Amino acid sequence: MQKILLLCCAVFTFNACTTMKPAVASKDPAGIGQSAHDLKKVSKPLAAQYLVRLPQDYDADSKKSFPLILFLHGAGERGTNVWKATTHGPSKYIQNHPESPFILVTPLCPSNEVWSSDVLLALLDEVEKTYRVDQHRVYLTGLSMGGYGSWELGLSNPGRFAAMAPICGGANLIHLTLAQKGYWPKSQVEQLQTLGIWAFHGDKDTVVPPSESKRLMEELQKVKVKDFKLTIYPEATHNSWTESYNNPELYEWFLQHKR
Repeated sequence: MQKILLLCCAVFTFNACTTMKPAVASKDPAGIGQSAHDLKKVSKPLAAQYLVRLPQDYDADSKKSFPLILFLHGAGERGTNVWKATTHGPSKYIQNHPESPFILVTPLCPSNEVWSSDVLLALLDEVEKTYRVDQHRVYLTGLSMGGYGSWELGLSNPGRFAAMAPICGGANLIHLTLAQKGYWPKSQVEQLQTLGIWAFHGDKDTVVPPSESKRLMEELQKVKVKDFKLTIYPEATHNSWTESYNNPELYEWFLQHKR
């Protein structure tokens, strides 16, 4: 079977806390008129458009599972045209390397929004139910706004991925700070410590300064992450993704990692 791209639109359901009711036996230790409440969970639908590329030998063996790359595009590709999400990223490399073993999942972020980890996790659940994904070899990458989305999704859910490659992105340090201070379960800290991370940045990037990636590398070291590295391109500006995604070593590096 030749390489195929499938246009998918999925609606997911997840629990969101939206309504409140009085709690039983509420007390106000501070004596300032507060009352305690319980949050009632209700279902809220989420929708997402995404593209799926299947390996050319996907139908050759119905029992074989395949590694997956989840790619998050940048802010310039947001909108309603899901094919625009392939403007940059791994799809171009895979198109030129049809023997690539990856299932490639490329979601679309709507206009005026940023990446939602809730949506991405629900999408990933849907894809893993639909296709023969090797759940031990799920990889995450993204550029610019997608680099931010990759950092957020990967650091908050390290056990879900074997490795990730954020490009010219950054992140709030809250997840790493909580892990450092002992506020995470030991199992989650261990998942973070064994997550493969390869970040990329241009040294002349004025949109997202390279200091964003550098400080994350410093914090990862404090958490004792075992496998992380940062590639800085001396002459690159914001576009550090073209060279990164054209590099076959990135895809080889992904495949070296397994949960």
